[in-house]
Amino acid sequence: MANERKLTCIVCPKGCDLTVEFDDAGAIKNISGYTCPRGKDYAYAECTAPVRTVTSTVRCEDGEVVAVKTATPIPKSMIFEVMAAINAVTAPNDVKIGDVIIADVCGTGANVVITANR
Repeated sequence: MANERKLTCIVCPKGCDLTVEFDDAGAIKNISGYTCPRGKDYAYAECTAPVRTVTSTVRCEDGEVVAVKTATPIPKSMIFEVMAAINAVTAPNDVKIGDVIIADVCGTGANVVITANR
């Protein structure tokens, strides 16, 4: 009997209820419940190579914190490694929105950028 996974699509506000069916080898056999191709693409990506945008804060030299995020999504499996890198950095006091605080964090290709002015 095939396994299945239920998802709610987050691509648009409709929030389609998706069902992904897997064969006995774990490969995707069928995706249903989507109302547009983006939902199908989302379900496939979420079940094969999930990614997330990481948001956090970085401490500045004066002890205050400033908001940061990854500029592009990173593999979900690397969230804790990326968070360790974010927690290990100290930002200069004069950072502003868009400044890159960590380039190519953990080899993901994503930069960690400042998302708020101080």
